Amino acid sequence: LWVCGCCGALRPRYKRLVDNIFPEDPEDGLVKANMEKLTFYALSAPEKLDRIGAYLSERLSRDVARHRYGYVCIAMEALDQLLMACHCQSINLFVESFLKMVRKLLESDKPSLQILGTNSFVKFANIEEDTPSYHRSYDFFVSRFSEMCHSSFEDPDIRTKIRMAGIKGLQGVVRKTVNDELQANIWDPQHMDKIVPSLLFNLQSGERTESRSPSPLQASEKEKESPVELTERCFRELLGRAAYGNIKNAVTPVLMHLDNHSLWEGKTFAVRCFKIIMYSIQSQHSHLVIQQLLGHLDANSKNSATVRAGIVEVLLEAAAIAASGSVGPTVLEVFNTLLRQLRLSVDYELTGSYDGSTNIGTKIIKAHEERQLQEAVIRTIGSFANTLPTYQRSEVMLFIMGKIPVPGIHPSLPSSSSGPEGTRMIQVMLLKSLVQVTVGFQTTNMLTALPSSFLEPLLSFSLTEDPEIRLLVVQILLGVIDRHDNTPKFSDISIITDISVLKLKVDKCSRQDNLFMKKHGQQLYRHIYLGCKEPSSGRQHYESLFSLLGLLSVELANEEVVVDLIRLALALQDLALSTDEALPVYNRCAVHAIAAAYLNLICQLTTVPAFCQHIHEVIEVRQKESPYLLPEDVFIDNPKLLSSLEKVEGDVLFLQSKITEVLGGSGYNTDRLATPYVPQYTDEDRLSKRKSIGETISLQVEVESRNSPEKEEVKRCHAPEIKYTHFKEVLMDSVGMEEQERERRRQVVEKFQKAPFEEIAAHCGARATLLQSKLNQIFEITIRPPPSPSGTISSGYGQSQSRSVPIYEMKFPDLCVY
Repeated sequence: LWVCGCCGALRPRYKRLVDNIFPEDPEDGLVKANMEKLTFYALSAPEKLDRIGAYLSERLSRDVARHRYGYVCIAMEALDQLLMACHCQSINLFVESFLKMVRKLLESDKPSLQILGTNSFVKFANIEEDTPSYHRSYDFFVSRFSEMCHSSFEDPDIRTKIRMAGIKGLQGVVRKTVNDELQANIWDPQHMDKIVPSLLFNLQSGERTESRSPSPLQASEKEKESPVELTERCFRELLGRAAYGNIKNAVTPVLMHLDNHSLWEGKTFAVRCFKIIMYSIQSQHSHLVIQQLLGHLDANSKNSATVRAGIVEVLLEAAAIAASGSVGPTVLEVFNTLLRQLRLSVDYELTGSYDGSTNIGTKIIKAHEERQLQEAVIRTIGSFANTLPTYQRSEVMLFIMGKIPVPGIHPSLPSSSSGPEGTRMIQVMLLKSLVQVTVGFQTTNMLTALPSSFLEPLLSFSLTEDPEIRLLVVQILLGVIDRHDNTPKFSDISIITDISVLKLKVDKCSRQDNLFMKKHGQQLYRHIYLGCKEPSSGRQHYESLFSLLGLLSVELANEEVVVDLIRLALALQDLALSTDEALPVYNRCAVHAIAAAYLNLICQLTTVPAFCQHIHEVIEVRQKESPYLLPEDVFIDNPKLLSSLEKVEGDVLFLQSKITEVLGGSGYNTDRLATPYVPQYTDEDRLSKRKSIGETISLQVEVESRNSPEKEEVKRCHAPEIKYTHFKEVLMDSVGMEEQERERRRQVVEKFQKAPFEEIAAHCGARATLLQSKLNQIFEITIRPPPSPSGTISSGYGQSQSRSVPIYEMKFPDLCVY
């Protein structure tokens, strides 16, 4: 016994202090008094801290092997207290022992030990160390915590605790390593590919659990223990710490997870994930996420429409959150990608194939899904455009217009596989995109907002035979011209006795506006007139055209513009009266109604009493005798119209002479008012009316030949008709000529390679002689002296030749000599 006591006394002091913290019965817990002694000793002799850690680790390993879990808990509690108390330079060696013990616990099969080890690691992660560590590795902890996040333990409560422990562990690893440049880079793909999917898995599992929760009360009671909230907090913290160069590594695993688990199609979870991302990262980095989403959309361009639509919906939400920072430096590239997806979707819908080959024949393309995708892309384009300043939005409008196949300008833009129907669909989709871009558009200078390079191609569409395209063009014009949100006030066409109820916002016309109307006013008037003249125009077209007339009156009108608009309204009345135009009865009544409604509006804006009196008198007569000529009876669901409009005359018509007289007394230009408005047709209008590209080319050739004066008589007698066979013959002839030229060159090369030198020299000499003779002829003509005043010499063939006479023998007239 004495020997044992002697040996015990000879043991190192740190071991005796460590042993004394363990009670005989583990249920009694840590002996606090002895723990304080151990802590004081560690602080007094920090060089012993690593030995204390190693001994505690040895005891913990032995207790784990012997299943003495009470002592395991006491050892971990002691380690935690030592960690919290000691911040000396020797802490690194102690940490190695600590992490070794945590690893031992995490490797255990018992959930309680795993949770215990995780909690200790989290406490350690919250400690800020004074000295860096060059050799510490957290790879095992990342892998183990990620594995715990995917726990499939049978008991749901224990499974939840294990998963929450895994999430806390990952949070601890991120906190410990993300700001320490000496640690292993936690942003490396090998770590992010484990951390991010683990968090997303718990977010998704939490959504399913919450959807099955029995009552809101129970959910609120367990709110503090919710894994999904803990996961979201951890995910936000991870993203909030991401620097510029780490955004890609953090977002790529999200994209891969959504791909692997087919979560794009549901949209809800994908949208939620990227909302978390966009709200968590630094705002100046948001465009990087947008670029990754756009790249992912391109990578999935041959995937199903539902997947692409899901990515586009996420882009839509992300752009709304990121606001002005969403597009970043590559503005046009964003829209180029979206427009490319729009065009691909149109091709897929029409061809029924992703690439025209048979290797993806198992995929069935559903037209309605492609349409949904197209609508989603158009909304996304509008969402991105709303984040841009005015000058950039103008650039985007020009960029989109450049992508639209315009008749007679660049009709070959769409892919050949889609054909004319594909051309039309692309035109419609891109014009719809322009409508979205112009929503809320505000500009102070109409000349920059609607330059000729944008306005002329746009107006060429307003003359096509497709009513949908014409309607979209007018909507685009309304969006650009309306700067005071007046368009909704003109949506309902009616005769209003007092327009003050509309509360129109009217500003004085600026100098830039005057210049714009002076430059483009006639184009706008002509296209309004021709739009009303189209037999295929319906109620929506006429309502939009009336809104356009109203906007021009309140946004861009000066005295000259008012006169032109009144002339236009009277010309519309004459159009409806004309029997030469094949307009249906409804269209004639609609044009009469538009003219009446607009003249009622403009007369109150000009505030000329006599003008207003005349307009109101005609309207009153119409209300009694011809209500079908007023908007209230025309622009309704089931208008009651006459079978024909043969006799519309007398007091139901607005008189140009009367209007000219009353406005002339108020200082308006009577000469201009008295001149009836006649739209000037241009070649652009005729080109726009053609349905196909072939007809456009044919017309262009016809226009060129018509402009040749020397062929005027020939053209009257015989106008050649250019058909497809003619183009085919020209192409075949050009191919034959190319082959002949290629053969001739081959013969020349072969001759110079194989012919003897004498033959080549003779050939070159003959060519040189021929060239010299031609040069001599040219010199003789150019260097010959001037002809003699004495006359000419007749040659033997009856031709006259100039005779060269020396200058001293020349006879000059008397008036030339002095």
